[in-house]
Amino acid sequence: MKITENFTLEEFTHSETAIAKGINNEPGSREILAITNLCAKLLQPLRDAVGKSISINSGYRCPELNAAVGGVPTSQHQKGEAADLRIEGKAGDLLEVLEDSGLPFDQAILYRHKNFLHVSLKLEGEQRKQIIIKK
Repeated sequence: MKITENFTLEEFTHSETAIAKGINNEPGSREILAITNLCAKLLQPLRDAVGKSISINSGYRCPELNAAVGGVPTSQHQKGEAADLRIEGKAGDLLEVLEDSGLPFDQAILYRHKNFLHVSLKLEGEQRKQIIIKK
């Protein structure tokens, strides 16, 4: 299912860990609404601003999958409100574009060593625009 010009629901639910462990990683209607919100308000505009392809390492995770990959119990991935992103080059470049864009987000965590950017956007409530940089 195509959500925006460059993002699909399948990207958000795909997980090699889920496949290997036989975990059904299908989101419910509230999670699909949150994924749609994340794509429309943050990911697609960010992709347009950066001007190159963004791939999703990890999107939606059902609670069983979240536990299997070592995610924290309060992970926004379980709500469809978060995605881990990669671009060609440095993920730090993506964070820089995000900071300059004025786009809404709740949290951005740059994992320099693993070269990806975690972003989240709450479906409801206040966005705190917290930025964390990890080695």
